[in-house]
Amino acid sequence: MTNALSRIPWQAMWIALALIWGSSFLLMKLGLDALHPMQVATMRIGIAAVTLMILAAASRTRLPSDRRTWGLLAICSFFLTALPFTAFVVAETRISSAAAGLGNAITPVATVLFALLLLPSDRLTPRKLAAVLLGLVGVVLIAQPWGAGTGPDLIGFGIAVLGGVSYGIGWTLNRRLLAGTEVPGLAHPTAIMITGFPMALVALIAWSLIEGWSPVGVHGDPSTLWLSLLAVVALGAVGTGVAYILQFEVVRAVGPTVSATVTYLIPVVAVSLGVLVLGEELGVWQIVGAAIVIGAGILVGQRPKAKVGAPA
Repeated sequence: MTNALSRIPWQAMWIALALIWGSSFLLMKLGLDALHPMQVATMRIGIAAVTLMILAAASRTRLPSDRRTWGLLAICSFFLTALPFTAFVVAETRISSAAAGLGNAITPVATVLFALLLLPSDRLTPRKLAAVLLGLVGVVLIAQPWGAGTGPDLIGFGIAVLGGVSYGIGWTLNRRLLAGTEVPGLAHPTAIMITGFPMALVALIAWSLIEGWSPVGVHGDPSTLWLSLLAVVALGAVGTGVAYILQFEVVRAVGPTVSATVTYLIPVVAVSLGVLVLGEELGVWQIVGAAIVIGAGILVGQRPKAKVGAPA
């Protein structure tokens, strides 16, 4: 599969990745028609893990063999799978899929913020400081805390922002904890999903015991169960499993800096699908705030120009 993808232009894979990840917010909303949020999150990780294990086996990719590497991957996995996947789907019980997609836009800003805190090699520059401040302003404009009833539910949007921030923490920890550890190719995302599944499963069982509902029961309109299940299968197999493979191929083709720009298009796709498919609406302040957050992400992703005469 990897050899076949290497013949596809990276631009096509980049667009496909934005469409797949952007549509995940719509799929989560459809899953919630008949399933509990924790069922959606757990099934998403489990299906993604199975998908990646099958592909890893087909490509003869070896998974890590030492406990230390698995332990470090598990720490990263909590912030890259269990926490954000749960946060976004729980947020969508209170806000629209479009608003949840806007919460994901904070990821690039959160990444640079936690890189400054956790990576000694990263230094604060005026550009990074401006990007972080702009991102925070954009989040406030989307939330509209000054206008009761005009903006999204504050708790729900706050949970969605937590999901975006969690990605920033996870990718930063991934850089720090696994800097000297070789986890090549498909082994990395496969191990991330494998370690994330038990965390989500424990949370599912604990949540069901506390609230007294069945972890395998229907939690919505039974007539929409098949649509919800199909949405979650697509969310796990394509929106999570296949998406990781595309991400690795784009990184291999053009590097991590260009690959990261897909984050700017994901909220646009999420909002467009929410409006066109689900009939959701966004206010003017939410649109302005989203533009500011995306702009902050673009600003923080730019590299400073090299001075004339200075070594590259």
